Amino acid sequence: MLKFGYLHQLSLSLIKQPILWARQFSVGSSNNVISKINDLKTDDKNLGNHVERCKLASVYKLIDLKNWNWSIYNHVTLRCNDNSDYFLINPFGLFYSEITASRLLKIDSDCNVIERGTTTYGVNRAGFTLHSTIHNARNDINAVIHIHTGLGASLSALKCGFLPISQEALICGNISYHDYEGILIDDEMREKITKDLGPENKIMILKNHGVVFCGETIEEAWFYLMTFMTAAEIQQLALSAAGGVGNLIIPPANILDQVQKVVKSNVVNQKPIDGIHWKLGELEFEAEMRRLDLLGYQTGYPFKKPTF
Repeated sequence: MLKFGYLHQLSLSLIKQPILWARQFSVGSSNNVISKINDLKTDDKNLGNHVERCKLASVYKLIDLKNWNWSIYNHVTLRCNDNSDYFLINPFGLFYSEITASRLLKIDSDCNVIERGTTTYGVNRAGFTLHSTIHNARNDINAVIHIHTGLGASLSALKCGFLPISQEALICGNISYHDYEGILIDDEMREKITKDLGPENKIMILKNHGVVFCGETIEEAWFYLMTFMTAAEIQQLALSAAGGVGNLIIPPANILDQVQKVVKSNVVNQKPIDGIHWKLGELEFEAEMRRLDLLGYQTGYPFKKPTF
């Protein structure tokens, strides 16, 4: 028979599991205390764009928690709402788990640092070549997420490309492609990137490289990232089971058009009584922010709908 003391310790360990799970992602603390995302001071006059900083730092945290990051590389950028020529970006050298609102850099299109933040790190110029090209080419794109996950990078190496075989894939809409030309440090690549992305698409697969997700808002860019990653996993599983593209069911083109109309018109959110107009990705993003706040990360996110 199990002793009471053992059962008591077992129950305590089970209760502590969510806390221990959350703490494993914390950094920079000797007491395993979760470092908060919103580390900005309300009277801090040295750093502007507090709301955008909190949103962007929260996305870095989400990408880290979902293991969609790769060491210190890749970027998420957000255009500053008070100056369209300025952007927030991660300092090159920090893990995504280490990024907070105050640590973000503010730079211009030429990679000149406008606000250094609270670190001494610089900018990955090669990485920003891609982001600045997209931001400059499309005024409707204010947020850009670039990832090198195993799923995304492996899919970028497939001749069949991204297949519209799931509802999530159809929600992603039309996908752009850019041929691999090496590390993006050559300005001559900018014209090709602009042409390949096109005037409307929000997702571009960089062949043999990774994927780029764009949005009018950071919430929209995040929506396309999480939707694409689910679709990519479905495609990977389907291809491995089917033994080839020929055995996959691909819906006709008119179904893609129907799904896109539904997504863009937001008709799935019927009769909310809060009177809030929700843009694409905002409901999902607020749910993610609530989860981060409950875990103790203190996002500083300005919720449209107060928590319960």
